[in-house]
Amino acid sequence: MSGSSVYRRARTAVASAAALAAAAAGLWVGLGSESAHAAGAVPSPDHVVVVVFENHAYSQVIGSHKAPYINSLKSGGANLTQSHAETHPSQPNYFALFSGSTQGITDDSCYAPAFTSAPNLASELIAAGRTWASYNESLPSQGSTVCSSGEYARKHNPWFGFSNVPTSSAKTFSQFPSDYTTLPQVSFVIPNLCNDMHDCSVKTGDTWLKNNLGGYATWAKTHNSLLVVTFDEDNRLSGNRIPTVLYGQPVTAGSSSSTSYDHYDLLRTLEDTQGLSTHAGNAASAQDITGIWAS
Repeated sequence: MSGSSVYRRARTAVASAAALAAAAAGLWVGLGSESAHAAGAVPSPDHVVVVVFENHAYSQVIGSHKAPYINSLKSGGANLTQSHAETHPSQPNYFALFSGSTQGITDDSCYAPAFTSAPNLASELIAAGRTWASYNESLPSQGSTVCSSGEYARKHNPWFGFSNVPTSSAKTFSQFPSDYTTLPQVSFVIPNLCNDMHDCSVKTGDTWLKNNLGGYATWAKTHNSLLVVTFDEDNRLSGNRIPTVLYGQPVTAGSSSSTSYDHYDLLRTLEDTQGLSTHAGNAASAQDITGIWAS
């Protein structure tokens, strides 16, 4: 059983005990109710950029001399010391983070485009009149649904599986703007198979992040914006414990949280930073990331 599964069962048990105690006192407690997850616990950044790397455990990155830039973001931002992925292999984790469900995906095989209309982060943002895009390194062209091309692999790009997400919102990484004020309110950045540390080293990915998102990170510190750096899964040797670092003006520099979080909690937090009234899949019963935000 993954660390994330153990944590989720424990959280459910605690919530159930609280509900029983309240019932004994003559009170009604809505288990998993929206009131238990008030959006006010998280900030409202102008822009959020989420970068997802591949297949490394917490200890392989955090504190490693091979990842000086990610560790500088940790020092200047927030470090989630008990962040967990949902499962193995890679692809279902991307679906979980994007839509609150693995959508029945259990492997890395190439899925049919637009195979589901399930709610997801992008569809929720669009319905709320907010802006969304993904920036996919080595994608042959904007909106291309090809399974693979050189260092590009669609298994790391779940948005193509949803009929309610316009394919045009999937951009190439060369379209990532240099004027950060023109970024969507929420965007995902997916490096290619080398730069995401899947085929190449931690140092390669760390250097890529500094060279390509370092400017945004610096800008985010003074422009009410947020950078999230996370991983899809671990190396299958560490209970699926992964690095997750948050950086930007809304984050308390040098903060950390030892609360157990997973992809569903991160999705819930992203939804709540945007003031969304809906929550996709398991994000509806997830918790916001707290204890790291600047007042």
